[in-house]
Amino acid sequence: MSSKPQASSNNLLVILAFAAIYIIWGSTYLLNKIAVLELPPFMLSGFRFTAAAGLIFIWAAISGKPLKINRRQALNSLFAGFLFLSIGNGFSVWALRYLDSGFAALEISAQPLVILLMMWVLQGKRIQPQSYVGVLLGVIGMYLLVSQQQILTQEYAWVGMLLILICMISWSYASLFVAKAELPKNFLVNTAYQMLWGGLLLMVMSTIAGEQWSSPVTWSTDVLWAMGLLVIFGSIIAFTSFNFLLRTVSPEKVATSTYVNPIVALILGAYFLNEKITLQAGMAALILLSGVYFINTKKKIVLFSRFRTKRRLNEKNH
Repeated sequence: MSSKPQASSNNLLVILAFAAIYIIWGSTYLLNKIAVLELPPFMLSGFRFTAAAGLIFIWAAISGKPLKINRRQALNSLFAGFLFLSIGNGFSVWALRYLDSGFAALEISAQPLVILLMMWVLQGKRIQPQSYVGVLLGVIGMYLLVSQQQILTQEYAWVGMLLILICMISWSYASLFVAKAELPKNFLVNTAYQMLWGGLLLMVMSTIAGEQWSSPVTWSTDVLWAMGLLVIFGSIIAFTSFNFLLRTVSPEKVATSTYVNPIVALILGAYFLNEKITLQAGMAALILLSGVYFINTKKKIVLFSRFRTKRRLNEKNH
């Protein structure tokens, strides 16, 4: 009798966690764009994640969660934090200095394609026929996206696109790593350690890059609001939800956030920052997201299924 309420509660947590990574993460492109126009990217991200880590540690301690972890868990948290946050987030924020927030979100929507290829190369996972369709659509959509005239003529846009590519590779590998690595069992504590290491490494990267640090008291009101929302919602709520989902459902399902994030980012970027949504960008978005659907769907394409069945019958008869 007691298992039903527990299962229902877990299902509700999964739904809320997906809502967090779908909607909140879609808004972080706008918030990071506002902040990075005034603050250096690595310092911005470093401050965001170390502040969030401190708040999560306090929350976990008050909740009675054990904060002690073993050496392997600490090293794995360090590695995951470096890949997810120092590279995966730090480079994407840096890229926003050269790209519109909606464009960056659309480029990152190809991440399931990167995860699929990594699972094939590193884990030997066989690519399903429908995923080949997804790969083809992903390549076409990405070409349409990056070949826009206003992007090609924009100064240093290629730097932003390269940074996003590095970000996708790092985030994708981290997703596969975290799914199997030994990490703190409590997802709240797990998130705190990843953010602590990732944030501290970003501060080191900021120092090496020679970024000019500034005190929050000197920040504009818009940046203060953006940072507060990034820390509370983008970091604590959304990233904790992300870690929870990686341990609860498959990495491919978690990657479906790329369906919604670009749409949210495009709408918010157009409304608040007057970023233009061109017809070519709209076509690229439709094709890219269709490709993501084919990569993530478990349904087999009837045409391929019939072809394989017919081939097997022929082989059997011969």
